[in-house]
Amino acid sequence: MEWGKEFAEALGYRDFLSKHGTAEHQKRWQAVYDTVTLTADQRELLAGFVREMHVLCIAGAWCGDCVNQCPILERIAEQSPKIQVRYVDRDVHAAAQEAAMMNAGRRVPAMIFLSEDNYECGRYGDRTLATYRQMAADRLGPACPTGIVPPQLLSAVTAEWVGQFERIQLMLRLSKRLREKYSD
Repeated sequence: MEWGKEFAEALGYRDFLSKHGTAEHQKRWQAVYDTVTLTADQRELLAGFVREMHVLCIAGAWCGDCVNQCPILERIAEQSPKIQVRYVDRDVHAAAQEAAMMNAGRRVPAMIFLSEDNYECGRYGDRTLATYRQMAADRLGPACPTGIVPPQLLSAVTAEWVGQFERIQLMLRLSKRLREKYSD
C-alpha cells in the first residue's frame, strides 16, 4: 500500500465530516470533541514535538468507535504543528481498509503513523486498552480475568492516544536516518 498517496488524498477532520457525515454524525462527533480535554502535561509534551508526523486515519463517520476516538486525535493534532492527521472513509478507500485489517476484520478507526516522508512507523486502532478493559468488565462481568477496574474512560483513552503519538515521535526523533538528515 502506498500510504503516502493515501495520505495526500485524505481530508482534514472537518472536511471529512462534511463529506462523509450526516448532520447527526457531525453532531455526535462535535459532542465528543467538546468534551475532550488534554492535561497541561499532555499539551506541553505535544507542543515539544520536533519531527513532523503524518497520521492517516481510516474511519467511518457512522462508526461509534470513531465518534469516541477521532475527536481525541483532532485535539492532539491541534497541540503541535508537527502533527498532521488526515482521514479517509473506509468504504471509499477500500484498498486502504483492506491493507489495514486487524484480526481479519475491517475495524475502524485504524491509524497508520507515517514519517514526514511517508514511511510507515506504526499502526494503532480499533480500540484502546482502556476501552477493551471497559468492554470486558461490561460483557464478561466479575469473572473477567484481567482483575483491572476500568478507569475514567475518556481521559484514559485520551492518555493512551497521547502515548501512541509520543511513541511515534520518539521513534522519529531517534531515527538514524532523520538524525543524519537534520544533523541532530
